[in-house]
Amino acid sequence: MPSSGADVRLAVALSVKVLTGVPADRWSAPAGTLEWTCRETLEHLADDLLTYALRFGLAQPMAVPRVPLRITRDRPDGPGNVVFGDAAAGPEGLLTVVEACGGLLALAVDAAAPGTLAPHVFGASDPEGFAAMGVVETLVHTHDIAEGLGLEWEGPQDLSGRALARLFPDVAVVEAPWPSLLWATGRIDQPGRPRRTEWRWYGTPR
Repeated sequence: MPSSGADVRLAVALSVKVLTGVPADRWSAPAGTLEWTCRETLEHLADDLLTYALRFGLAQPMAVPRVPLRITRDRPDGPGNVVFGDAAAGPEGLLTVVEACGGLLALAVDAAAPGTLAPHVFGASDPEGFAAMGVVETLVHTHDIAEGLGLEWEGPQDLSGRALARLFPDVAVVEAPWPSLLWATGRIDQPGRPRRTEWRWYGTPR
């Protein structure tokens, strides 16, 4: 079964569920092994979801390399985003932003013709590929944030498996799809597989 807008919505809903209710003073902790804080990582996730969706808003997505929005940073080592949550709304407000951006991506990939291609730094991809990218970004960054906040969380095996099959044809499933996705994105090591220091996905339709 291919990745779809429903997968994006489910991944985002699970992310919002586990991260809801965490006090605002805990969000400045580092997100897992990243150099960003938990809040910055959540803003980065919202940014990814929105900018993926915007590619399919163009009549000819491949006509430009990216939608030329202004990118800014809150601090020199923070993520470069076009999306920032209103600090006054707290973490719950930012989770609302993530949900809205995920919903836009879900609508965009489901509405686009299956053969439509849009640009990405790892190569042009189709709506299914961008849906899988949205799932990977959501699941993996939720893992990072949950780790930073001291929360127990595990990505669904079915979503992980579909995203792996679509974007990581070079990665064999070891143990189960979810830990294999974490290994594929450089988060953990696995038996016989040391942690990756460099990685990429392959969005080009096959």
